[in-house]
Amino acid sequence: MLLPKRTKFRKVRKGKIRGVATSGHYIAFGDYALQSQSHERVTSRQIEAARQAMTRHIKRGGKIWIRIFPHTPVTRKPQDVKMGSGKGNPEFFAAKVRPGTIMFEMQGVTEDVAREAMRLAAHKLPVKTKFLKREDA
Repeated sequence: MLLPKRTKFRKVRKGKIRGVATSGHYIAFGDYALQSQSHERVTSRQIEAARQAMTRHIKRGGKIWIRIFPHTPVTRKPQDVKMGSGKGNPEFFAAKVRPGTIMFEMQGVTEDVAREAMRLAAHKLPVKTKFLKREDA
């Protein structure tokens, strides 16, 4: 699973994910990509599940790039705890994804294989997605 080596602050506020992606919104490395169409927090477990689904489908052929990283710690309080008494402890890390963010890229496989692999990965993610391919100019 992806985790940051260290963070400046142990706990962060939830915040809102507004607007469209202004960085990481174009295909930089591969020929095919999976683009987010909605905003959501994607956990490190979901990213890993999507990566495994793609890797298994392409059967060690081609290369995959993960373009998102879970920096944000998400806290939880134990079950059956009364209101108050502070913020809970960090439980997992999440990546804040905006519409338009390229999440995964792939190269070295045919379009049909890439499309199916990305479809399998999209089922593991909490955001609506779109399959893109690089336009050969």
